[in-house]
Amino acid sequence: MGHARRPAAPRSRGGGSPVSSVSKGLRKVEIGLKWDPSPAGSSPNDLDLIAATYTSDDPYGTPDYLVHFDSRSPDGTIALNRDSRTGQGFGFDEVMVLELDRLAPRYSRVVVGVAIQQQEDPKVFGDIPNTAVRIREGYTELAQSDLADVAACTATTVAEFTRDEAGAWAFREAVHGFGGDLATFTAAMGGKR
Repeated sequence: MGHARRPAAPRSRGGGSPVSSVSKGLRKVEIGLKWDPSPAGSSPNDLDLIAATYTSDDPYGTPDYLVHFDSRSPDGTIALNRDSRTGQGFGFDEVMVLELDRLAPRYSRVVVGVAIQQQEDPKVFGDIPNTAVRIREGYTELAQSDLADVAACTATTVAEFTRDEAGAWAFREAVHGFGGDLATFTAAMGGKR
């Protein structure tokens, strides 16, 4: 049903340091999501990118805010630039941009996930062909997944970004599947694993 999962190796820049440990850290990250439309006559395949932000005071608790469905963060640092309800079109159907270097100092963690909108015909990732997530900073690919590891799930986290004491942001691929609806997922997506 899907393509073979490609493990993401840490990418290097100039001096050979992994991207996630460059002294300045990550600055502006783009997450792209694509999938194929459903066959004619069946309910649409509607996937959504979701970002949850966490403060230093509560890094694994309740998100301070969520970004999804064509919404932006209150300060404009996280935006969903493209939102698709069907998967039709070329390239990536949904694209989210995180300007990590502009996030207020009180934020220490951002978790990004993907959820399937459950309409009259409940679906899991294995029901949706050619699903792919790509995470990159500029032209450097940080990770890519076809979500085959979470084929039986209705939602999954895909990335975790954390800020260290010096203020530098690091990336960790975090593909962890969930069942249930969108509200259940957004409440649990930032928990400890």
